Amino acid sequence: MSHLQDAAIQAAETLQTAHIKHDPSIEQDRAPSTAADTKETVQLEPSADEDIDAISDVEEDEIPASVLRPPPRRPALPPLPDLRFEQSYLASIKDTKGWQGVTYITIRDQVLMPLVQGIAWTLIVAGWRHWNKATKFSGQSVGAKVRRWWWGVNNWKLPEEGTLRDEKLASSAAEFYEAEANAGSD
Repeated sequence: MSHLQDAAIQAAETLQTAHIKHDPSIEQDRAPSTAADTKETVQLEPSADEDIDAISDVEEDEIPASVLRPPPRRPALPPLPDLRFEQSYLASIKDTKGWQGVTYITIRDQVLMPLVQGIAWTLIVAGWRHWNKATKFSGQSVGAKVRRWWWGVNNWKLPEEGTLRDEKLASSAAEFYEAEANAGSD
């Protein structure tokens, strides 16, 4: 097994050393210039040789539209809460007295709460599946209405009442599985 590891390391080393340039050239290997390479000074006030009236299209007695109707500001969002486990865990154990409190909080946060959340989610999904299993095309639930609408939009033929339960198909499937079960016991 160590022989395979040695071979893998040697292959990686070979690939790495094959891509090292031993004689780099500044003309060929230099990164292309970008806008950040050159600095341009910002002029806040026009220079003496420029005419202010030629720059501004607002007359002296006019108020610019940007002053009269400033663009609406987006409301500032509240700061993002710190959801890292370490910070909330340290805040939880800050006032504990002794190792028993730390142990209780650790078990509660790491074992009991995920367990309760997993059980609750499983019960919700199982309940949804049980409730949704009885939905049919002829039902009055929202799902049945959406399903009938979708089939109508796509010009699909809705199944006739009773065709969803084919007794002949069910009996042949039962016979197949009984034959499979009997074949395995031989």
